[in-house]
Amino acid sequence: MTTTDLPLLVLGRGTDPASERGVDCPGSLPAASDPDLVARARAAKEALGSRLFVLGHHYQRDEVIQFADVTGDSFKLARDAAARPDAEYIVFCGVHFMAESADILTGPDQKVILPDLAAGCSMADMARIAQVEDAWDAMVEAGIADSVVPVTYMNSSADIKAFCGRNGGAVCTSSNAQVALEWAFAQKPDAKVLFLPDQHLGRNTAVLQMGYSLDDCVVWDPHKQNGGLTAEELRDAKMILWRGHCSVHGRFSAEVVDELRAKIPDVQVLVHPECKHEVVTKADLVGSTEFIIKTIEAAPAGSSWAIGTELNLVQRLADAHPDKNIVFLDRTVCYCSTMNRIDLPHLVWALENLVAGTVVNQIQVDPETEKWALVALQRMLDLPARTAAKD
Repeated sequence: MTTTDLPLLVLGRGTDPASERGVDCPGSLPAASDPDLVARARAAKEALGSRLFVLGHHYQRDEVIQFADVTGDSFKLARDAAARPDAEYIVFCGVHFMAESADILTGPDQKVILPDLAAGCSMADMARIAQVEDAWDAMVEAGIADSVVPVTYMNSSADIKAFCGRNGGAVCTSSNAQVALEWAFAQKPDAKVLFLPDQHLGRNTAVLQMGYSLDDCVVWDPHKQNGGLTAEELRDAKMILWRGHCSVHGRFSAEVVDELRAKIPDVQVLVHPECKHEVVTKADLVGSTEFIIKTIEAAPAGSSWAIGTELNLVQRLADAHPDKNIVFLDRTVCYCSTMNRIDLPHLVWALENLVAGTVVNQIQVDPETEKWALVALQRMLDLPARTAAKD
């Protein structure tokens, strides 16, 4: 079965607000050049007081991150929100799937707000629930579904997390992916893992951390009949990797690693595990955003680093550690375009509306999806914490 669940519109003709989140914006945004934006944000935060809790992802702009009460990766921020049950408003400066996770983990009386609803995630959008259900049907037909344990990366929509919860699977982060995969393989005799939606994190974890071979991994392409795989290929595989990737981390190349090693003596290459396999294998260190931050903080003065992750974070690290030589692992600028949709005008607009008693851009996960997504998240929370040093 093939399902088409995306409306197709001729460019420039018509809009579909249901799929183009953020097309319409009730009220008006303050002008980007407004010199009073910083003062207005401070005034709104002060007026809301303890009713407000602002979360800022590491990849956010500096103009936004300065107003965050806490910073971190997506799961850390969702947990931080859950730990503040008295906060009436959770303003999440990140992207849509992160705000969904915060809504799942916070109380029913708390309201999660995303300042710009168009702040999505290209990786999360690469695995849509209709596509995943079609893939599962194909695995049933191939006779392997009873052996498959679905594991989804945190960077996925709430309905994909719920799919994993319903089908005996779990969620993972970039720092506990190995433990999550070990758990999954222990769930059934001859278990296979369907890993969503980032093929690179799944492959790098299975091959470089767990000893599987590249031949143990196959890639399911949702745009091809039966994922582009034969029933025999599915039966022989240990890791069925969804054909998804991060548009930022996928830009880094092995060639640039070689160029920087030739150009900068003793440079150490530090990358995120969402990078391609050939980049990760050439790196000196691999880890989550929290791991990257802690590694640079602990590095000796005078050391040289080429970092393969989102540019806002790399620039922030370079500014915070002028005693170290920190460069970006790409020839060109590489911001996350959707993360950068959360700018100061949108943040001020959201906060000032809250001060006026109007809740805008609230993220609400329906109860059934929330129930099963929470099951998958709880399975992750129950995993052994032996990779905590990387968090």
